[in-house]
This record gives sequence, C-alpha cells and structure tokens, in this order.
Amino acid sequence: MGIRQYKPVTPGRRGASVSDFSEITDRKKRPEKSLTVRLKKHGGRNNQGKITSRHRGGGHRRLYRIIDFKRRVDGVPMTVTHIEYDPNRNCRIALLEFECPDAKSTAKCYILAPAGLKAGDVVSNGENAEPKIGNCLPLSKIPPGTEIHNIELQPGRGGQLVRSAGNRAVLNATEKGWAQVTLPSGEVRRLPSACRATIGAVGNAEFQNIVLGKAGRKRWMGRRPHVRGTAMNPIAHPMGGGEGRNSGGRHPCSPTGKLAKGGNTRKRRKASSKAIVRRRRSRRYGQKKI
Repeated sequence: MGIRQYKPVTPGRRGASVSDFSEITDRKKRPEKSLTVRLKKHGGRNNQGKITSRHRGGGHRRLYRIIDFKRRVDGVPMTVTHIEYDPNRNCRIALLEFECPDAKSTAKCYILAPAGLKAGDVVSNGENAEPKIGNCLPLSKIPPGTEIHNIELQPGRGGQLVRSAGNRAVLNATEKGWAQVTLPSGEVRRLPSACRATIGAVGNAEFQNIVLGKAGRKRWMGRRPHVRGTAMNPIAHPMGGGEGRNSGGRHPCSPTGKLAKGGNTRKRRKASSKAIVRRRRSRRYGQKKI
C-alpha cells in the first residue's frame, strides 16, 4: 500500500495524490450483495427538513457495507477471501468466508482489515483464539502491551473505539475484571475485561498523507463549501457585516452564537468520566482536558 502522485497537467492535479490501492485483492470485484444496503442521503437535514449538520450534501452514490463489529461467531476458522475498498470509511475491509455452525452452509461477513492481513489468511474469534493479527478476543485473554483496535465499550455492544485508518490502542494491564487501555489520543481508559478487541492496528495508515488537490474531490465526498462567518451579512452570522474587510470584532462563534474556541465539549458529570484514568493532552497548551 502506498500513495500515487498525479502528473501536474492542471492546477487541480498539481500536488494532488491518491492511494495506489495495491492492497486491494481484485479491483473489479463488486461488493458482496448480501452484505450491502442502500445508503440514503439526507443532506444534513433532520426529519423536519431543517439543516442540523452544515456543509453536507451531494457526493457520489454509495452502497453501505455491513461490517461485523461484534465478532460473535466463536471457534470457527474464517478465511480471508478478499481485501476490498469501502467508500464509507478510510480503512480497507476484509471479506471473510466460514462454515456456519448451525447449518451445513457457508456464510460471509465483512470486518475492518488490520495492517498485515491479506487474502488467504485465517482468523477466528473467542476466548480460545490465538492472539495474532485479525483475531478477536476478550481483553482478559490478550497479552499486555499488544496493539489492538475495534474495542468494545461494553461487552456485546460491538467495537466502537479505534476504527479509523492507521489507528491503534495499546492494552496496558488487566486486573480484577478490568482492563486499562491507552487510546490513540493519549487517554488511558478503564474497560471491563470481558469487552472484545481485535489484534493489530487498522490498515491503510498512509491515508493521512493523501492530498485532495482540488475542491471538487471534497464535493465528491458529500462535503459542500464552508463559508466564513466574516464573509456573510449580519443577518446570516453574528460575525458578518461591517464596512470593508472586518476581522470579526468578537470571539469566533457559530451562526447561533455558540463560542467555537476555548470551551470544553464534554459534560462534566458524564457517568463514563469515572472510567478515565488519565485524560488526553490538550492540543493547544499541552495540558490535561478538564
């Protein structure tokens, strides 16, 4: 896997890059039909038709691939048949095929493809699975110091943490039914040791180095232009208006007046705050978040 640079034949192509998709097993293969559903577009609007998420809309049509985040079929060897591209996420996905334990038939599922997993490999789930790349085990069965991803917050809920390209967490220790995990943000969190996680780091780590090169590629992803508040009229934004070019005149805020910088976004009395052993470091000042 790597990055391919475009030839600078146009200003939009100059400096632009794209993934070389070398890890994809078969680029002409269509996604598994039984594991796809139609993805309806909402354009950032709620059920009343009002825009609740700005700068959304348009974009290429996509089929949603159903990913098995729970990994609850235990004790059955699963063979990786293909590594595929998924337009709904920045990492690759792996198509697994296995013998269904209830009926004498084969079944298929998608999982997030960890770095190093390739077609032909065999993975498994459960307490008795070997702690190797692609296998899913409870945190109590994983050796300390192992890199993990797709981590559950509660047993049986399915993986919710560490799912984007190139990310990984590290299991620090397990003791008395609890496990300590260092997340990619630097936060150390306490989780029930019965929660499951997948061994290895998420693949496609080079995704962060891709340069779009032109605004149109962002439109293909369903992202519309982001207009600055100072460029608007006073009726449209608190920072709009003014004679000539104004630099704001107040602290940066949203169209509804909510301050954009310096405020904490996490509720102080959130129940899960008790599970945080060490908070992540602030990007701005290098201090702990409160």
